[in-house]
Amino acid sequence: MNLGPPEIILILVALVLLFGAKKLPDLARGVGRSLRIFKAETSKLNDDDDDNKATVVQAQPQAQPAPPPQLHAAPAPELSAEEQARKLEEQAARLRAAAQADKRP
Repeated sequence: MNLGPPEIILILVALVLLFGAKKLPDLARGVGRSLRIFKAETSKLNDDDDDNKATVVQAQPQAQPAPPPQLHAAPAPELSAEEQARKLEEQAARLRAAAQADKRP
């Protein structure tokens, strides 16, 4: 999309008519701040992605990893909600312990 001088002048005239000459500097300042914040946030996202990729590459072990612990089937529907929650918590604790054991040399 190429904007020539006539189109730019038309856009500026429309802005002056819509917002008034006194509010245009405030409007431009607000747009500039918004763009600055947007650029900062997108660069943080890119930095976070780069950091995640670097840690994933470094975290790969050289030896063959141990097979993950077997997951049990979903709790039977006849169990109460408390019993299901307790079984899931036990399973999560076992998975955490196995993950920590894999991290140790």
